[in-house]
Amino acid sequence: MALQQLATQRCFEGWQKRFSHQSTTLQCDMQFSVYIPPQAEFHPVPALYWLSGLTCTDENFSAKSGAQRIAAELGIALIIPDTSPRGDGVPDAPDGAYDLGLGAGFYVNATQAPWQKHYQMYDYITQELPKLCEANLPITTQKSISGHSMGGHGALVIALRQPELFCAVSAFAPIANPVQCDWGKKAFGAYLGDDQHSWEDYDASLLLTKLGSQLPILVSQGDADQFMATQLFPEQLRQAAETSSTPLQLEYQVGYDHSYYFIASFIEQHLRFHAGYLLNNQQ
Repeated sequence: MALQQLATQRCFEGWQKRFSHQSTTLQCDMQFSVYIPPQAEFHPVPALYWLSGLTCTDENFSAKSGAQRIAAELGIALIIPDTSPRGDGVPDAPDGAYDLGLGAGFYVNATQAPWQKHYQMYDYITQELPKLCEANLPITTQKSISGHSMGGHGALVIALRQPELFCAVSAFAPIANPVQCDWGKKAFGAYLGDDQHSWEDYDASLLLTKLGSQLPILVSQGDADQFMATQLFPEQLRQAAETSSTPLQLEYQVGYDHSYYFIASFIEQHLRFHAGYLLNNQQ
């Protein structure tokens, strides 16, 4: 599948790029952003896939997180997909709500009309996008995954369901128990229907309780996050880890909220965490 390069900028001796492609999984044109570190000029490098939160596109993380400086030092590529399918034929929330439809794909495979034709974000992230990137970019098959809020939910769920794909997983302020919060109930009800058993396949706390994990897991949560008590439920994730005897590095950061200022403050820690596993497992 051909990539069309939309933009390229020099950044910390590497390159910040943006691409578009025709997605067979989502049946629409998709865009994604990539940071290629300077080491990739000499050899393929491992990649961190970053999943963004509600209302974001593929560009928010690149512009706001400051991750490129550390990625350049460590020699890790950053791959940042969009948060939903896009285009004229892609359905959106009828009322234009921010938490359903465009910008709110929740990284699930939708089964319900009118969503199921395009909203197959789980398969896009786990199958189509990695194959596309590994075939066209100077990266290895070694990868980790991370994300924020809805994207933190997506990163945890994907890594728990398919741990063989990743070296490690981390999340900032993830929606950790979506079957219990309004964001999750609204999205899952629309995309997956009324059978709440199907929702459990996309709930990190329930998956961790049931499956456990051998993957290294780092979760950062600001203790001043306005959504922590009503939407995120990090303690449910901690309880799930204890129940399944899974090591979980859950860190509360004093005074930090849900914003990109929080991500920018701790992205270096997360990248170094991932580097410890990505760079020790290079093929």
